[in-house]
Amino acid sequence: MVYYIIALVIIAVDQLTKKLVVDNMEIGESIEVINNFLYITSHRNPGAAWGILAGQMWFFYLVTVVVIVGLVIYIQKMAKQHVMLGVSLALMLGGAIGNFIDRVRHQEVVDFVHTYIFGYNFPIFNVADSALTVGVVLLIIFMLFEEKLLKEKKE
Repeated sequence: MVYYIIALVIIAVDQLTKKLVVDNMEIGESIEVINNFLYITSHRNPGAAWGILAGQMWFFYLVTVVVIVGLVIYIQKMAKQHVMLGVSLALMLGGAIGNFIDRVRHQEVVDFVHTYIFGYNFPIFNVADSALTVGVVLLIIFMLFEEKLLKEKKE
């Protein structure tokens, strides 16, 4: 199914980019890509977004397994309804698994995308985080317009 291929691509890109950072940069090292906007910064996060619940790996393992199972069930049952729904679930699945791999292997998540947005030092993130975020945004859009989108599909 195409949605699992999307998830696998996200996982592969996420793990490859993290491996490049781990193999080639020291923690804390930063490479400027666009001055005052985008940097590649080697960082480790022992928690969730913004470092919350640091060190609570048992919690992350449990929650992630439940989320992955739920996403697979929803992909199997619901993704056929609309492409946007399937893509959003696939992005979330790939992102969840990408960060889960880090938590199992390293007991922390490798982050490296460091941005300054309008002067705000945004928390450092990775490809899996980006996929999760885009997936959630697409899911919210789908949910807001679900009735209209499904009606258009039937016509």
